[in-house]
Amino acid sequence: MPESRPPITLQGLSLAELQKLIDERRLPPVERWNPERCGDSEMRIARDGTWYHQGQPIRRPAMVRLFSTVLRREPDGRHVLVTPVEKLDIDVECTAFRAIEMQSEGNDRDRRIAFRLDSGDAVILSREHPLRVVETDNGPSPRLLVRHGLEAELTRPVYYELADLALADGNEPVGIWSSGNFCPLDAGA
Repeated sequence: MPESRPPITLQGLSLAELQKLIDERRLPPVERWNPERCGDSEMRIARDGTWYHQGQPIRRPAMVRLFSTVLRREPDGRHVLVTPVEKLDIDVECTAFRAIEMQSEGNDRDRRIAFRLDSGDAVILSREHPLRVVETDNGPSPRLLVRHGLEAELTRPVYYELADLALADGNEPVGIWSSGNFCPLDAGA
C-alpha cells in the first residue's frame, strides 16, 4: 500500500504551487490492477463522507486517506478497493469524496479554481476534471470528476461560493470558467 501522506491545504498557496503539489503526489496504478480474487470489504462511505467498516466509523484520518488511494469506480458503476492481489466492493451512498474548500485565482475565462477534498487531496477544475450538476431528491448535487471515475460532491458552502462567482460573471447559461473550460451550473446542462 502507498505511504500515508499529509493532506494538502489550500491556505497560502498559489494555484501554480498547488498544481506542483498535485503533480508530485503519486497514486497507485489502480487502473492497471485486475486481480481475480474479489469480495466485499464490509465498508461504506456515507453521504456525509464518513467511512465505515463493519458498521463502525473509521476514526483514523490517515487510514481513510490510505484507503482512498486504492479506490476506483468500475465501468458498471460499482466502487471497489483494489490492490494487485484483491478487489473488494465498497458501498458509496453518494460520491466517494466531498469538496470541502475552494480557492479561485483570476477572472472570467482566465480563472482557475481548486478544490480541497475530504480525503486530503486537491483537484483543479479543468477539462480533465469537469464539474456536472445532477438533480437528486435532495436538490442539485454538483459533482467534480476526481480520478478513475470517482467524483467529489461539493459541500453546500462550497457550491454557494462557486455559484456566487458564476452569478458575478453573468454568464448565460449560469456557469463558471476554470482552466479554459466552461462548466454550467444547471442540472442536465
